[in-house]
Amino acid sequence: MRILAINPGSTSTKIAVYDNENRLFVTTFYHSPEALSHFPTILSQYDYRKELIIDELKKENLFSDFAAIVGRGGLLKPIASGVYEVNEAMKNDLRNATMQHACNLGGLLAEDIALLIPGCKAYIADPVVVDELEDVARLSGSPLMMRKSVFHALNHKAIARKYARSVNKKYEELDLIVAHLGGGISVAAHRQGRVIDVNNALEGSGPFSPERAGTLPARQLVDLCFSGDYTQEEIKKMITGRGGLMAHLGTTDAQNVVKRINEGDARAELVLKSMIYNIAKEIGAMSVVLHGKIDAILLTGGISYNDYCINKLKEYIAFIAPVYVFPGEDEMEALAFNALGVLRGKLNCKEYY
Repeated sequence: MRILAINPGSTSTKIAVYDNENRLFVTTFYHSPEALSHFPTILSQYDYRKELIIDELKKENLFSDFAAIVGRGGLLKPIASGVYEVNEAMKNDLRNATMQHACNLGGLLAEDIALLIPGCKAYIADPVVVDELEDVARLSGSPLMMRKSVFHALNHKAIARKYARSVNKKYEELDLIVAHLGGGISVAAHRQGRVIDVNNALEGSGPFSPERAGTLPARQLVDLCFSGDYTQEEIKKMITGRGGLMAHLGTTDAQNVVKRINEGDARAELVLKSMIYNIAKEIGAMSVVLHGKIDAILLTGGISYNDYCINKLKEYIAFIAPVYVFPGEDEMEALAFNALGVLRGKLNCKEYY
């Protein structure tokens, strides 16, 4: 059972090859701003990324009889957690998604490369639009604006299941708070296998992050939008891409901010402490969602490597529940193992429509 996993990011494309559970190969292509500047849209990067993948696999003598190719899921319609075979309805929605993001390329690349290999299946698993919210969590203060579930679903689910295995439990038996701490930050309440509440990590809610503004003062945002000083696209970039640490300090690198703090930068210290404070508040809010009955708090994502951030965060949240740290992300393994579960008949393959 040889499986290829593909994870397109905004400035990178990661691929990994698995033989059953064994990882044979993994690499990341980093795309410089200069390289991507030739493409007017993310969708137009498709052929460029596809050729990189195929050329690398051939160079490593790994372009062979894949049983399945699984891509990172994109900004589709809200769907239940699980594995979905790529079909025409999905491809159409990925190509015409209302928001451009590199994750939209995952299913397209998987299906196109799978067509080159007889009998190969193409899947996505736990895309960012996984929606298991309780109805009470969907309403905002205006009927014109509903809260949406957009978060790091693949890594949330993978880390939650990894923790469950470590304590000889099933994910569906546990009540957990999971915080993915990366370029975007998502904090979710997992109740017995379902994410019943989570901040929208892409469109602007919850704590600010290295590159996203999080929840903003609504009236001030409205005034900014109608000031005439900024275009709609500029405002959107303030919210996603150039918000958070980038807006305050000109960097998305939390470790660089810690270095500045150690060199006596008081402004850097205030901003980073504020980000940690806001993450802690969101974790506290999710503890209320779970009625204070939490088996564990799981911290994951790139910032989880940062001892300064994690230690400061633990000072706020350790009283709520035991805290466990899973640095980085487990998305490539999660993609491959989801596909493997379908191939072995242990997981149902769902239909997107």
